[in-house]
Amino acid sequence: MGSDASRIYTKTGDDGTTGRLFGGRIGKDDPLVDACGDIDEAIGALGQGRAELAADPDATDLAALTLQTQRQLFVVAADLMANPHQREKLRPGTSLVDDDLVARIEQAIDHLVEQHPLKPVFIVPGATRASAAFDLARGIIRRGERHAVAAARAGHHVSDPVLLALNRMSDLVYVLARSTAGDAEDPSHE
Repeated sequence: MGSDASRIYTKTGDDGTTGRLFGGRIGKDDPLVDACGDIDEAIGALGQGRAELAADPDATDLAALTLQTQRQLFVVAADLMANPHQREKLRPGTSLVDDDLVARIEQAIDHLVEQHPLKPVFIVPGATRASAAFDLARGIIRRGERHAVAAARAGHHVSDPVLLALNRMSDLVYVLARSTAGDAEDPSHE
C-alpha cells in the first residue's frame, strides 16, 4: 500500500468543515463555502470552454484569456477562504484580489468588445460547444457573486475588490461566450 502522502483523502472534512487558507476551519454549509464551490464549478466550466477552443488555431488568444480568467478565479477563491486574522499574508495576484486585478478584467472586456461588438439582443445559449460552456460558467459566476454577498452579510470578510472582480468576470465570460459563438447565435425571439 502507498504512503499517506499519496492519498487524495485527508478525512479532515469528515466533520462537515473545510480548511481555510492560513488556518482555521469553516462549515461546508456556510455561504462563504458556497461561493467558493461556485467558483470551483465556474473554473471547471471555463476549462470545458477552453478545451473546445484548443482545436481552433484562430482561438489561441481566447483560450489564453480563458486560462487567465481561470487563474484569476483561483485568486478570488483564495481571498475569500483566507483566515480573516491572517490576511496580511495574502499577496496581490496570488491570493489577494486588488484593484489592479479588477482593472485587468475590465481591460480584457473592453478589448474583446472592440474585436467582437455585441449584438443588442438577448441570445439563446448553445450556438457552439465553447459558447455554451462559457454561458454556463457565467451563470455559475453570478451565483458565486450572490453567495459572496450573502457571506458578507453574514459577517464574513468579503472585500469590495472581490465583489467587483466577480461582477466583472461574469461580464467577461459573457463576452467570451459571444466571441466564441460568432455568427452562429440565434436571438431569443423569432
